[in-house]
Amino acid sequence: MTVPPVDGLVDGPSDATADTAVQVRGLIRSFGTTRAVDGLDLDVHCREVLALLGPNGAGKTTTVEVCEGFLRPDAGTVRVLGRDPATESRALRPRVGVMPQGGGAYPGVRAAEMLGLVAACAARPLPVDWLLDVLGLTAVSRVPYKRLSGGQQQRLALACALVGRPELVFLDEPTAGMDPQARRLVWDLVRALRADGVSVLFTTHLMDEAEALADQVVIIDRGRVLAAGSPAELTTGGAEQQLRFGARPGLDLSRLVAALPENCLVSEPQPGSYLVEGGVDPQLVATVTAWCAQQGVLAEDLRIARRSLEDVFLDLTGRELRS
Repeated sequence: MTVPPVDGLVDGPSDATADTAVQVRGLIRSFGTTRAVDGLDLDVHCREVLALLGPNGAGKTTTVEVCEGFLRPDAGTVRVLGRDPATESRALRPRVGVMPQGGGAYPGVRAAEMLGLVAACAARPLPVDWLLDVLGLTAVSRVPYKRLSGGQQQRLALACALVGRPELVFLDEPTAGMDPQARRLVWDLVRALRADGVSVLFTTHLMDEAEALADQVVIIDRGRVLAAGSPAELTTGGAEQQLRFGARPGLDLSRLVAALPENCLVSEPQPGSYLVEGGVDPQLVATVTAWCAQQGVLAEDLRIARRSLEDVFLDLTGRELRS
């Protein structure tokens, strides 16, 4: 499903300084003796979608809540649309949409009532019925919040964040608890927001979501930035060192190993899926295809491997479980 047209999701161009919707410099925020954010720098440019990634406890939600004005920094500076969210929240509130974790609605309020209440606080809200329809909530518009499914509650929270036509939207785990159809719908809506000039900062644990939506990705852990760049920039490093192909499982790799340079490694990570690691050049590709011909097999899906964003994330943050 694609998002149907509406007369502008945002009221007008941002007056944020230097085309930056969010600017964070040297942010420090502690809770007791635990430093959740430790000297973090972050920029979200206007009309850009930025994904803030990190394992549990990395400081993502704390960073977002400081930018939203719900928490004050211990040190550092934060500017949202050119203003300080801690001291100028009244000026920012009509211009910023917030979708927190957990929704935040009253348990007994009906979906349409909740959205209507938020819309009544906006100068030029989006049509409530239209937004309910876009997010697939029309059929449950009279259902109390506590009886909505987790995915429906998430979609209602997203509707509340968007109904005021914000210039900047903060989305904390926007598709948590949603089925694949609802996730794709939210993705379409985020793309529509970007196309209409809205800046978006979102957190997610879904790497495919970050790759699909983000113009820029920032990976943090223990309150510090580990890597930043576009999804393509973060995933292309090391791609020239791997060649993957499919063939009949259980092939004898000894002759291929002997034919390749000494620095190459050959393995079968999964039955019928082969990996050659080393400097990939035209000669190596020719050697692999010639070996396949000698084996009487056709190399399927032969490609220079590209690391996924999940590979990059795990390489940077480790593979151990976090509580």
